[in-house]
Amino acid sequence: MTEHVKTEIAAGIMTLTLARADKKNALSQAMYSAMSDGLERAEKDPSIRVVLFQGDGDSFTAGNDLADFSAQADGRDTGESQAFRFISNLGNATRPLVAAVQGNAVGVGTTMLLHCDLVYLADNAKLMTPFVNLALVPEAASSWLLPARIGHVRAYAMFALGEPLDAATALACGLANAVVPAADLRAKAHAAAEALTKRPMGSLAHTKALMRDMEKIAAQIGRESALFRERLQTGEAREAFAAFAERRKPDFAKVAG
Repeated sequence: MTEHVKTEIAAGIMTLTLARADKKNALSQAMYSAMSDGLERAEKDPSIRVVLFQGDGDSFTAGNDLADFSAQADGRDTGESQAFRFISNLGNATRPLVAAVQGNAVGVGTTMLLHCDLVYLADNAKLMTPFVNLALVPEAASSWLLPARIGHVRAYAMFALGEPLDAATALACGLANAVVPAADLRAKAHAAAEALTKRPMGSLAHTKALMRDMEKIAAQIGRESALFRERLQTGEAREAFAAFAERRKPDFAKVAG
């Protein structure tokens, strides 16, 4: 296990398990780095035919660790963002990506699913993209991919109002392949990943490429990333993170945008 991410490779499947259950699998820079390392290895290793994402505990992920965001907002962390490295690797992935999602999937926990080819949800799953609540903007090309998938008004409500989607609604919207009891989730996702390992790898890669506009995705990720970094330096973002730490409602009226 590397920095709360367990990496296992067996029978052509690389399984990346978020293993920080005590923090609801909130993603640290080190965890993003470990997942990126996995995706980059999968691209180079022909024995890895499928990548499967899953999370320990009662949540898939609570999203980005807000301590990291806060450190970037106040200038304490000026290094390369491993989150954006991970997002870029998702956009560039040629291997099939499968996700098994239980409980809360917040922020990138939802937007990464837009890059997964098969998504299975536990019946208690809840998808949330509350970027505006933190004075930020969407990432992972989700500002284009999510409205394209579920429609503008529903996507806007998820982004701007932070409205969650429950598992049944996410399935109906086309964000998942199936909803299953939590106890069956991993077996269901693993069986799908195993089925993919039996398919011709070259054909799968071409099919995925035909279904995704890689250039548009990369360009949108670039636009979002630049704005995201800018937003992290704003008074609105500092107020949002301070309010979260102090367990109060933010007052955006008193700060500049």
